Amino acid sequence: MSVTVIRSNELQLRDRGGPPGIARVGRAISSDLSPSMGAGIAQFDKCSSSWRVLYDEIIYVIEGTFTLTSGGQVHQAKAGDIMWIPKGTSLKYGGEGAKLFYTVYPGNWKELMQAANSADALETEPSN
Repeated sequence: MSVTVIRSNELQLRDRGGPPGIARVGRAISSDLSPSMGAGIAQFDKCSSSWRVLYDEIIYVIEGTFTLTSGGQVHQAKAGDIMWIPKGTSLKYGGEGAKLFYTVYPGNWKELMQAANSADALETEPSN
């Protein structure tokens, strides 16, 4: 393993909401590069996206205003602010001209979830 530079202009941002507005996420560090961490860039502008996080997450707001709603509380972060989101939090991401850097742990949460679901399926299959 060696140092890797990921160019922001090479990230593929995928739509996660809108129109109207935009909600996009681009993964920069995936399980191909690191099994323990994940990271990327996200944009939210006059659009929201609901989710239950399956990992611990840290968000750094690069520009704009990022809004996270969870448990009836609205949390706002502006450029330069950092937000901590614990695993298992049900939330809605949103914002006004928000551009974020995020990092998640574990980065391979999708693979871990698939493996757990496969193990659960094996345990519940009837034996002959």
